[in-house]
Amino acid sequence: MNLPTINIDDIDIKLRLDDLVLNVLYVKFGYFHQTMPKHSHSHGSYELHYIPRGRGLLIANGLQYTLTPGTLFMTGPEVEHEQIPDQTDPMAEYCIFFEIISGPFHLKQNSKDLSRKGLLSRWLLDTPFWIGPDQENMMTLFEMLAWEVSLKPIGFHHMATNILEMIVARTIRHYHQGPIAVLNAPVKTLNDSRLVAIENSFLYDYQSITLKQLADKIGLSTRQTERTVQKQYGMSFKDKKWQARMEAAAQLLLTTDLLIREVAIAAGFSTPERFSHSFKKYYDQSPSKYRSEHRVDGING
Repeated sequence: MNLPTINIDDIDIKLRLDDLVLNVLYVKFGYFHQTMPKHSHSHGSYELHYIPRGRGLLIANGLQYTLTPGTLFMTGPEVEHEQIPDQTDPMAEYCIFFEIISGPFHLKQNSKDLSRKGLLSRWLLDTPFWIGPDQENMMTLFEMLAWEVSLKPIGFHHMATNILEMIVARTIRHYHQGPIAVLNAPVKTLNDSRLVAIENSFLYDYQSITLKQLADKIGLSTRQTERTVQKQYGMSFKDKKWQARMEAAAQLLLTTDLLIREVAIAAGFSTPERFSHSFKKYYDQSPSKYRSEHRVDGING
């Protein structure tokens, strides 16, 4: 089976890796029929290599490494390396050359300075050279990338950027196999957590939640909570609670066989009369009429 060709050298692609910005200078595919002479990259420049087929020899910083199908390696700044193909089975290679154009790459691999950074960017900066077998099914990603850049469907630039970010991130994940104690995923902000708490309160506690209870739950004053609800929903706490109760009651009417008085209790009303009055005010129909006009036969199977 022929390997898909990739040649990206005139498309502006910037990748995000934690707090780093990577500028992709080129992505190429080809076969080695001659030795790639010894060379090294400039400060902040890296070359990602993937060997899908063929065999050869890599000499990096004076050490020899056998290249076989599935070999993955990264050569960073000032790493002298050369590639010697096996003439009886020439190597095929996908190569991504990129430079760091924004971020703390100018720090001299100081672990104290980098300890606050994301793990992937830290591993990239701390590891100028790495080689090992592919354990992340990289060929699938290169096939996806080849498809995008050859056919250029709508959104191909966005997709190619995402795929390249995945290739770089998956390669760097190889540097440290096994469980990692530090979880560096961004956490929700306080405002995010508050919004979730507000949403859940109206979704699950609509029968009884009070403004004071909601304020205590999200750690704001009642005045601040009222303003937050108004901002998020365009209505007061009282109106939002009423809406939540009415929508929950309507759902019960359409999807259960509960009696009207049972729906009233479930919606948090003390009497069926108060419930019916409130429901008719909201939907301009009585609960029983709403059920008869909107319920789909066989809703419960």
